[in-house]
Amino acid sequence: MPEDSASAAQETDQVPDQPAAGAAPPGLLALFLAFARMSLAGFGGVLVFARRAIVEQHRWMNADEFNETFALCHFLPGPNIVNLSMVFGSRLRGIAGGVAAFAGLLLPPTLIMTVLAIIYARYGDLDVLRRSLAGISCAAVGLLIAVVFRMMTPLLKRTDPLALILMAGVFLAIGVLRLPLPAVLLVAIPISVGATFFLRRKVAA
Repeated sequence: MPEDSASAAQETDQVPDQPAAGAAPPGLLALFLAFARMSLAGFGGVLVFARRAIVEQHRWMNADEFNETFALCHFLPGPNIVNLSMVFGSRLRGIAGGVAAFAGLLLPPTLIMTVLAIIYARYGDLDVLRRSLAGISCAAVGLLIAVVFRMMTPLLKRTDPLALILMAGVFLAIGVLRLPLPAVLLVAIPISVGATFFLRRKVAA
């Protein structure tokens, strides 16, 4: 029995990105508290902690589902993580779930930032504070790079050449050639959707 338990624990650790089988959707309070914790822990951006909580901790989505949902939110107007909270909450608990996740994401940091803004308006010229903020910005960049590599993992595991080519093409167009983002998206989205539809239809046939 102990060996079986240990084996089961090891199997669970090896597949952290799989949603819990048969798990009931979280309630409204659970959604609110989960996104409130994400927002309070989200130094350098909430995306890092949102993925960790949704995919690895609660297993409400697997890695592919999170990437697809975030991709949709990325192409919608407005802040990506705010869009994600609404889409994710609505997916699990309807409109009420979207509102609960949205409120949990924005309410705690809004209250904190209101207080910090008052303090910064009075003490923002201090050299010590400026140096501290510069150090925090470096950590924020590191967190963002880390989550980008984590989100790339499913694509690399599948060794999907089309997805990798599209990803590299968009990065080259925006990051290197400095082409306008709307123009790149107008070209990349139809190509991506059309190619994916064609390949899946071909596999199904």
